[in-house]
Amino acid sequence: MNPSPIHVVKLNLYKYSLPLPLLRFIFIPKLPFSSSSLSLSSSSSSLQTLDQSQTNSISSSLFHLLPQTQNPNNIVNLICSNLKQHNSNLALLQTEVKALLPHLGTQEVSRVLLRCQSDSSTALSFFNWVKNDLGLRPSTQNYCIVVHTLAWSRKFSQAMKFLCELVELVKDDLPSEDVFKNLVLCTEDCNWDPVVFDMLVKAYLRMGRVREGLISFRKMLRVGFVPTVIASNCLLNGLLKLNCIDRCWEVYEEMERFGIAPNLYTFNILTHVLCKDGDTGKVNKFLEKMEEEGFDPDIVTYNTLISSYCRKGRLDDAFYLYKIMYRRGVVPDLVSYTALMNGLCKEGRVREAHQLFHRMVHRGLNPDIVTYNTLIHGYCKEGKMQESRSLLHGMIWNGISPDSFTCWVLVEGYGKEGKLLSALNLVVELQRFRVSISQDIYCYLIAALCQENRPFAAKNLLERMTRDGHRPELEIYNELIKSFCHCDCIAEAIRLKTEMVDKEIKPNLVTYGAVIDCLSGLGRSLEGESLVGEMVASGMLPDLAICRALFNGYCRENDIDKAQSLLSFFAKEFQIHDTESFNALIRITGGKGDITRSLEIQDMMLKMGLLPNPLTCKYVIDGLWKSRRVDSASLVK
Repeated sequence: MNPSPIHVVKLNLYKYSLPLPLLRFIFIPKLPFSSSSLSLSSSSSSLQTLDQSQTNSISSSLFHLLPQTQNPNNIVNLICSNLKQHNSNLALLQTEVKALLPHLGTQEVSRVLLRCQSDSSTALSFFNWVKNDLGLRPSTQNYCIVVHTLAWSRKFSQAMKFLCELVELVKDDLPSEDVFKNLVLCTEDCNWDPVVFDMLVKAYLRMGRVREGLISFRKMLRVGFVPTVIASNCLLNGLLKLNCIDRCWEVYEEMERFGIAPNLYTFNILTHVLCKDGDTGKVNKFLEKMEEEGFDPDIVTYNTLISSYCRKGRLDDAFYLYKIMYRRGVVPDLVSYTALMNGLCKEGRVREAHQLFHRMVHRGLNPDIVTYNTLIHGYCKEGKMQESRSLLHGMIWNGISPDSFTCWVLVEGYGKEGKLLSALNLVVELQRFRVSISQDIYCYLIAALCQENRPFAAKNLLERMTRDGHRPELEIYNELIKSFCHCDCIAEAIRLKTEMVDKEIKPNLVTYGAVIDCLSGLGRSLEGESLVGEMVASGMLPDLAICRALFNGYCRENDIDKAQSLLSFFAKEFQIHDTESFNALIRITGGKGDITRSLEIQDMMLKMGLLPNPLTCKYVIDGLWKSRRVDSASLVK
């Protein structure tokens, strides 16, 4: 007869290199009862990964003269006796052994836990008391003993809690510790259940550490312990989520090699692996193998395959499976219909998807938010907003509240059709139904209104957005300010800029650029230049666009002196050398016949390291020619 899994582990422990720690203590008495000890010597796999308590257990020939309640060597006996007599009254225990608590170390904790293993409640209370009330940090060995004790007593949820805690502790503070090895070591001294090793794999997966879970799974196989199919499925699912397709097949092969019988859940996970791998051609063979193992594909299997076929655009195959389901007595559910509708909508066959929707309802299935969103999105992509709106009313009538995706696709659909008013009316209508409007939708509508040069309507929407509890961001303020500036509503733009500062939103280069450009265009370049000083004071430097905006403003105001000094100032203070603006200045002065000034500006360019380009030369020559014509005309007179 084959040995049970427990016996298999016991037989193979000797194949697994697990040296036990060797503890040696040498004590030299001092006056009258102090002692010193040599440090603990242990192998690299020692369970003592955490510091011992403030002092190690003391052994001395003189301690037998002390009363039992004061003898450090008697601390384990005292604790166990008190726990038994006082039914885990830990407050009383702490009072009675208070003088000996400095001598309570992780080794003593392990000895107490081992003596309490037949009473898991007492062991658990003592462990929590040490960890929480005394503030001592348990060792890996302490954790392993309490986990074994709880699992042996069938308290699996509590055992899992401490396993997860231990896994996290080892990850953060003791990366060299091997939890699996320590659990195996503890089986020599305490009651244990093989399920603990399954739980370790699950604990790693629960903590998102799939790699460590895979390593523990393989260690179990190496020492001769066969994991359950449940632990194997958890591992497969974890690997699938990380897209470790090859690892999934390796684990499945190991399951077959070690006789771990798969179940339906195993095959459903592997079906998903096949679909994710893109190798849907192997699906039929895999389904045949699944049936050979005695498992008929269920609704999960079919839905996985249908969804995969629809994503790949293989709708004929998807509908073939849909028909096969009925023949095999598997009734399609909401997931099946929604996947098929989604596939149809992606190919622009929204009418067919809607017909399938009606067929589903006729067969007694109630559509959910995903089903409605699939159809609404399909109609919106085709610009059929009336049909989308009808579906929206239908879902609300059926008691399904639209989510953020529903609202977004409808608003975006109206936006693409250029029907902003309809989109705004939709928002108002949705709010009447107490549907929350997301900040993204508000920002989309505000930006769209700004692009249509309707900044006042956009500002009203901004105020509504703020009332709804959303906090506008810098980008949306910039859109509004640019729109107001484009409409020459500079007072509103400046008011919004002030509002930003009041709300602790710092204006950026885009904000200042829009306002300065507008001021310069309105003949208020001096006010624009004062904003440059504000920018610099806030730690922001102007750019070339701001320089040109102010320069063009002064030129329009016919203040050539100010325009020239501005170019000189920006070149000196901000290293902004703008050949185009210098050329414009030469063109203006040359056009007025002031060739002397044009040449002075050209010399200024050369001193700044700017080389005149062909346009510079052209404007100088034009100026010289015009100056000559003016002089000739004056001579004729």
